[in-house]
Amino acid sequence: MSRIRPYVRGARSRRLATAGVAATAATLLAAALSPAAGAADRPTRATALENAASVLADHASALGLGPAQHPKVRDVIVDPDGTQHVRYDRTYRQLPVLGGDFVVHLAPNGAYKSSSRATRSAISLSSVTPALSAPKAADLAANALKAANLGETLKKLTAKPRLVVDALHGAPKLAWQTDAAAQDSLGNPVARTVLTDARTGAQIDAWDSIEQASGDGKSLYSGTVGLETTQSGSTYQLKDATRGNTYTGDAANKTDLCFLNICISRAPATLFTDADNHWGTGASADRATAAVDAQYGTDVTWDYYKNVHGRNGIGGDGKGSYNRVHYGNKYNNAFWDDSCFCMTYGDGDGTQLGPLVSLDVAGHEMSHGVTSKTAALTYSGESGGLNEATSDIFGTLVEFYAGNSSDVGDYLIGEKIVRSGFGKDALRYMDKPSKDGSSADSWSSSVGNLDVHYSSGVANHFAYLLAEGSGAKTINGVSYNSPTSNGSTVTGIGRDKLGAIWYRALTVYMTSSTNYAGARTATLNAAKDLYGAGSTEYNAVAAAWSAVNVN
Repeated sequence: MSRIRPYVRGARSRRLATAGVAATAATLLAAALSPAAGAADRPTRATALENAASVLADHASALGLGPAQHPKVRDVIVDPDGTQHVRYDRTYRQLPVLGGDFVVHLAPNGAYKSSSRATRSAISLSSVTPALSAPKAADLAANALKAANLGETLKKLTAKPRLVVDALHGAPKLAWQTDAAAQDSLGNPVARTVLTDARTGAQIDAWDSIEQASGDGKSLYSGTVGLETTQSGSTYQLKDATRGNTYTGDAANKTDLCFLNICISRAPATLFTDADNHWGTGASADRATAAVDAQYGTDVTWDYYKNVHGRNGIGGDGKGSYNRVHYGNKYNNAFWDDSCFCMTYGDGDGTQLGPLVSLDVAGHEMSHGVTSKTAALTYSGESGGLNEATSDIFGTLVEFYAGNSSDVGDYLIGEKIVRSGFGKDALRYMDKPSKDGSSADSWSSSVGNLDVHYSSGVANHFAYLLAEGSGAKTINGVSYNSPTSNGSTVTGIGRDKLGAIWYRALTVYMTSSTNYAGARTATLNAAKDLYGAGSTEYNAVAAAWSAVNVN
């Protein structure tokens, strides 16, 4: 299924010299685990898969695997000490199981240690024949899309259901998962995923499936930056062979015509070329200027994940993504789309938002790709808030990592793209999320009912407190004053450790259904792996979650 993550709720050139960090997550983990065996003795991915296959056979009942269920590998992580983590999706009678994902954790010798499961409900249905027809499910989803865009005239509306087993919302049940898509009056895309009970026709859940966020070149927001390009004859292409052939193209203000994850007509991404390898003018009137920002953001995000977390590209496979800039007509958004493995950026309406190509937007969007390849947090309820917060957290860490004097690191989300007509100086605020007027500072039983861009506030606030601590302070010229829900004083452990803990929790312990209580457990497990149980870092994680009422 396509995962589109919108940002807003509504001579060769020099490579950029990005600022490093004190210690990478990979280094921290290696030191913490202190592997006794050499690298030559460490299990390979293939070994981990063999070991996990044996574990599945021996521990099928503990993992809830029955004869009608079939697991499929999604991701494999082998720690420096040889500990293995194999992540699976599953089907039931050949139907995808929402919430059926799980992770098997293995000792260096391949022995079973434990597992993380999105659901522990037994998956057994009396029938996989729906009482509700597919056309009826499509109609219900189309109506839900219209209702969510009240007042808009939608055109080119499509909806096609697929039959699934829903194990995310109580007892497993047969359901139709329908992605409805259309274009608004300006031709920009709108989409909604609707989950419908295949027996009763009742709506189980629904969420936006355009998930907002959102050689040297003169950029809009980051000054003059270095870019790796590709020479082709007498011209240069905005394409970086050192980062998986990532490239940036011009969408020519056109939009996609997509049906589910298949695009019948995709807006062009005509590769930018240049005669002298000096790109853009720093003004939005030059179409290459926004392309400089987008390519630079891709470069820094790639480098952050590789140099800090040891991840080779967004998918972990060394393959590059691509960017499309100048998408749509005054499109006030940016989004990541799994189906094209690409980022897409609108130009903004010029009143509320400018071109959405700032550095933290790029880091945010590409991090949705990392999430989809790892925990695949469902984009609704509390897991949806964690999905959005993950992108805000890593987008912020990318901005700090860059060390760019024209766009210094801060805990403001999207501050570069907002205009005076927006009414605020940023889209979101991590130190006190409620400053945006809608986000939650701390957890309550109603948080899961908020839009994911607002329920994300709980994790964003946790992340700020874990990194910087509570109370008033000034960082890079920006004043913050972060409260706690329980009146406690939290002492921060720094951004590097926040990133290391959150990345390990995301890639090793979180699953599609992880909620805030589960995120507390996942990050405590990650802190224990990296720094030890009862360490200062472990206790800081616990304190920061308690300070946002996640206990």
